[in-house]
Amino acid sequence: MSVRGDANIDLTGATWRKATAGAGNNGVEVALLADGHVGLRNGQDPEGPVLIFTPGEWAAFTAGVHDGEFARTR
Repeated sequence: MSVRGDANIDLTGATWRKATAGAGNNGVEVALLADGHVGLRNGQDPEGPVLIFTPGEWAAFTAGVHDGEFARTR
C-alpha cells in the first residue's frame, strides 16, 4: 500500500513506532522504510492510508515541525 502515486514501497515488514510527545495512544505512527523513505499513518487506524515521504520531504517536514511552522494559534 502506498499513497504516493506510482511508488511501489513494500510496507509488509515495516516496524511502526508510536509518537510519544503529547498524543498518548491517539497519535501517529512512523516507520523507517527502504531507500530512506518514511511512512506515516494514523495510530488509531493502522489499516488505513499511509503517507510516504522521500528523505528530502521528511527532512523538510521535520524541520518545519521544529520551527513551529505547524503550531496552532488560538
